[in-house]
Amino acid sequence: MKAAFYGLLVTIGAAGPALAHPHVFVDARLEVVADQDGNVAALQNVWRFDEFFSSSVILDYDTNMDNRLTGDELTEIGETVRQSLAEYNYYTQITDNGEDVKLAMPDVIHADMTDGQLLLFFAAKPEKPLPLSGHLTFGVYDPTMYTAIDFRNDTDLVTEGAAFDKCKKNVLRPDADQILSENADSLTAAFFNDPTDMSKLFATKLDITCD
Repeated sequence: MKAAFYGLLVTIGAAGPALAHPHVFVDARLEVVADQDGNVAALQNVWRFDEFFSSSVILDYDTNMDNRLTGDELTEIGETVRQSLAEYNYYTQITDNGEDVKLAMPDVIHADMTDGQLLLFFAAKPEKPLPLSGHLTFGVYDPTMYTAIDFRNDTDLVTEGAAFDKCKKNVLRPDADQILSENADSLTAAFFNDPTDMSKLFATKLDITCD
């Protein structure tokens, strides 16, 4: 495991107070795709990493020392992430009527370097069929809060497919001040013991309700 991907691979158990704030920053886009049978077929992800983290990845993976990433170097990055983030569900949090949904391992994660920033592209699929029925939520965030994954605009969380026509869709952006005010005591305990629950409160989500 390369050191530069530490921010992506920190385990929940290792995330103490020193790690309970972001060190890596990602601009993300998520497209939830439905098939003709009314099931969630894929989650199309695009992650753009900050320049500082991206430069550290170059140092770690630039095997031919030409100060850029190409070919096999990018392939290795994608495969490292594909294997290593499996146990963290690829930072993707889905609920199906209150129950967590597990993702299957993507076939491939593509990596690229554009304007000094690392890009990752991949399609993830639910491990089991996921019908568009009832209440579903989709979010992408690091439960350890080491990596900040941000959807800058509501248009970065979208759906694709006619099956969504029967659904109501809403992007939920929690009010940080309100969360802090309403959960002050529990958040203090979470910060020092386990930031996992705390991260859920602050995460942006795509909220979908279907007939």
